[in-house]
Amino acid sequence: MALNVGKEIAQLQRLTVPELRCRYAEVCQEETTSRHKDYMVRRIIWHLQVKQEGGLSERARQRARELAANSDVRLTAPKTYVSESGGITTETMVSFSRDERLPMPGAIITRQYKGETIQVQVLPQGLEYDGEIYRTLSAVAKKVTGTHWNGYHFFKLGGKGNADDQKKD
Repeated sequence: MALNVGKEIAQLQRLTVPELRCRYAEVCQEETTSRHKDYMVRRIIWHLQVKQEGGLSERARQRARELAANSDVRLTAPKTYVSESGGITTETMVSFSRDERLPMPGAIITRQYKGETIQVQVLPQGLEYDGEIYRTLSAVAKKVTGTHWNGYHFFKLGGKGNADDQKKD
């Protein structure tokens, strides 16, 4: 029986993620940890086509092994790169301007939250809370509360739109 790829794709796309995972295990003979529907649909269709028409030829498999063996696999990017035009690209550090609402490095930001004292130390390149380094106050606030917060609002640090900082006449 010939495989109708279009019809099979349409049927697979109507399935829920758990149903797709079951179908994936049935067709591919292995479990998947993926929850990405498009990925699972593509893999299922590919396996169905392999079963119907056969997989890669032995010649193609051998060529793939040769290419993989001859490849120059890097674990890290080179420090410099010579482009085809002959120019050299180098890696440099980029510095970002600090937000003026954030205290100077070394300062401790403190906030009471649900009966607990939250203390965050400002570092030259980030913020330290509970032994971990975070890039933003929002990331710290999310770690503390479990939900997204504007970090400056959570820690009650001044800003242009903050009513606490506006002077009253």
